[in-house]
Amino acid sequence: MMCAMARVANGEVRDAVPSAETRPRGEGMVLAAFVALVLIGGSNFVAVRFSNFSLPPVWAAGSRFATAAVILVLIGRTFGILFPRGRALIGASVYGLLTFGVFYALMYLALVDAPAALAAVVLASVPLITFLLAFAQRQERFQWRGILGGVIAVAGIAIIVGGPEVPLTSLLALGGAALAAGEGGVVAKRIPKTHPVTLNAVAMAAGSVLLLVLSALRGEPWVFPEDGAMWAVQIYLVTVGSVGLFVLYLIVLGRWTASRTAFAFVLFPIVAAALGAWLLDDPITLPLAIGSAVVLAGVYIGALRGALSSTSAESTREA
Repeated sequence: MMCAMARVANGEVRDAVPSAETRPRGEGMVLAAFVALVLIGGSNFVAVRFSNFSLPPVWAAGSRFATAAVILVLIGRTFGILFPRGRALIGASVYGLLTFGVFYALMYLALVDAPAALAAVVLASVPLITFLLAFAQRQERFQWRGILGGVIAVAGIAIIVGGPEVPLTSLLALGGAALAAGEGGVVAKRIPKTHPVTLNAVAMAAGSVLLLVLSALRGEPWVFPEDGAMWAVQIYLVTVGSVGLFVLYLIVLGRWTASRTAFAFVLFPIVAAALGAWLLDDPITLPLAIGSAVVLAGVYIGALRGALSSTSAESTREA
């Protein structure tokens, strides 16, 4: 276990498409990282809702990732972590443009007319889209478990939010955002071994440039939070919600396939709903409860079944 932790700390991101379906050492640690990833990602939805009260959304996203990139660069320089070069630098930049730039830009444009509920349904399709992209690019083998888990998860989110009607342009933007998220994971799996800190530093810098250019084109005012509470929200989004979240994402992605890791997307709305009920008094409805149970079943089938069984087997052998 200690050896596995050392390898993760050193930023080893495996290209292991064949071995990703076999149990790597330290699977329990990676599962814990996945749970933390889901909790932070879900909490970001609530934090962004607070952030949007005082800041233009594209400017808020662009400045958030630009600041996080600076922090990651400083961490990399302080600890002497190597920055990506050559093919790794190109891969990190493409990953950043897709994951931080295109994804957030299209999500913002879509949410001008599309309700957040529909965005949650589309995001629930990210594991399926990621799997199909990875399979088409010969990164993953075809497995019915991933397809079944993804379909069940989408059905669960659909139960939670219903089926609102929106303009075609918003649907296309949401679909493009889901494709960007899926391809971003596939691209990240192909990047040569790179530390998650420096890889994210390059990726967030690339993505933030695209977002800030879009913000300027839209004429958004580049303002800052006006009170301590909003500053606290922004600091959380930059540190835990960006630096922490995406380092965890790359750690999990280094051990799991891209499509398996993408199941985090369908759990984000459930965590957000729970936190919304606690912090904002949002109601917990019967469709939310039923749909959440269906989503959890889909995530278990598509992503967690192998991890939980292998962790249990490891514990039995150690006992």
